Amino acid sequence: MSDAGGTGGTGEDEVSPAEDDGWRRLDRRGLLVTATVLAGVGLGAGVPTAVGTTGGMPLGEALARVLLGTAALAACGTAGTYVRRRRTRYRVGPERVEFHTGLFLVKRRSLARERIRSVDLTAGLLPRSLGLVKVRIGTGEHTGDASTLELDAVRRAEGERLRGELLDRTPAEPGPRRDGVLAVLDPGWIRYAPLSFAAPVLGGTAAGGLLQVSDWFGAQAEVIDWVAERLRDTPLLWSAVVLVTAAGLAGVIGALGLWTEMWWDYRLEREPGGTLRVRRGLLTSRSVSIEERRLRGVELVEPIGVRLVGAARLDAVATGLAHDDEDGHADHRTLLPAAPRAFADELAARVLREPVSPTRTARLIPHPRAARSRRVRRALAAVLLPAALLAVLGLLLTDVLLYVAAVAAAVLLPLALLLALDAARNLGHATTGAYLVARSGTLRRTTVALRRGGVIGWTVRQSYFQRRAGLITLTATTAAGAGAYAIEDAAQGEGLAFAAEAVPGLLEPFLEPFLEPG
Repeated sequence: MSDAGGTGGTGEDEVSPAEDDGWRRLDRRGLLVTATVLAGVGLGAGVPTAVGTTGGMPLGEALARVLLGTAALAACGTAGTYVRRRRTRYRVGPERVEFHTGLFLVKRRSLARERIRSVDLTAGLLPRSLGLVKVRIGTGEHTGDASTLELDAVRRAEGERLRGELLDRTPAEPGPRRDGVLAVLDPGWIRYAPLSFAAPVLGGTAAGGLLQVSDWFGAQAEVIDWVAERLRDTPLLWSAVVLVTAAGLAGVIGALGLWTEMWWDYRLEREPGGTLRVRRGLLTSRSVSIEERRLRGVELVEPIGVRLVGAARLDAVATGLAHDDEDGHADHRTLLPAAPRAFADELAARVLREPVSPTRTARLIPHPRAARSRRVRRALAAVLLPAALLAVLGLLLTDVLLYVAAVAAAVLLPLALLLALDAARNLGHATTGAYLVARSGTLRRTTVALRRGGVIGWTVRQSYFQRRAGLITLTATTAAGAGAYAIEDAAQGEGLAFAAEAVPGLLEPFLEPFLEPG
């Protein structure tokens, strides 16, 4: 892969970009997309501002100025896009994908085809209506822009052609033949959306957004006074309950809308040659491809709200997945949104070409009582230390803090102990067939099934307190997924023997220091 900036280059970068040499340009309909978006931004920001700040100026004159400003903004932005389009070309050669762009600072970049790991297609509502997609060609390396090429306005047919041409079509891995559709959207899965962590976050965001927008229009005090007037005769505790309920309801509505936008028309398919393809999205359509030969396992993710109703999300553990920083909710690893746990296990088996999912068949080795004791002590410290601090401040300052400390301890202590016991109960690890399985977590429980051949190293960590308790933390290092998966607070002797047996020959040379008596 090469990335050169400047007005010149060497080697292949100096080839003249003639159309008959295989060079292609971005689609001209991208100009319409730019003009429409900028016009919407100009009108969306300018009209409310003009209405709220006209002063002595006639409203018609203010709106006319907004229209002129919007036209100038759209014209300038479209002109810039036109110049960029004229100066942007790409071509797919036998060995490399080349990309040239820039006017004053010319960038000439290329990716070796054997290093390409992903070709993802994304299209917002407006580009999709015009038959356009954005194509991201990536190597899966975490080196910023140098590892990706982005073509932001090509025809959908061209995007599909690039995807089919650039992704390696290796023979399918051995296992049951299950090509075609593996999973489709069940509208009933939307019931899990309000149980995710997104709902309270969106509720708080909605409340903060309301105050911010009202402040922009100079009406924040009026909004606060209006709410206070409605709750004037309501006791303080019930007022808090009403406000939290309102924010929660807004969060639920937001979570339902976000889920619909992300997962509408969801399909998971296995294409001939061994490529998994996820397609989804309502306003913005997304297509993510994962080559099976780069798949190292799967991960079941169970946030506590979803887990309480027997559901789980399924993620891929694979090398070479792209990371989209511009689209905050585009998770390229997710194969299945929150769905019934039994279906998630069944889909995991289909994805891995196994008769039964390792996440279901593995008999996890429980961790010792010392692991539970560590979590209980942490829970007690997390609640009692702040409560003690509040109590001391209450003795020094005001009795109100004493009541706050007592209520906090009475409410939070049982909850913290329940979570600590649940976290200890969730710890476990095992090997089943070709997979290493590890489970941990309480607020977000994860169960990973990782191919033992995909483990490239072990990290052994033991703190002073772990050493005294006879515990150890083992982290399996892999080039896929999160890069490392931990087995926390396992029994020292059993954990080391497990790691040595799971991946023979990798850990044995380093075992002696840990097996010596402390």
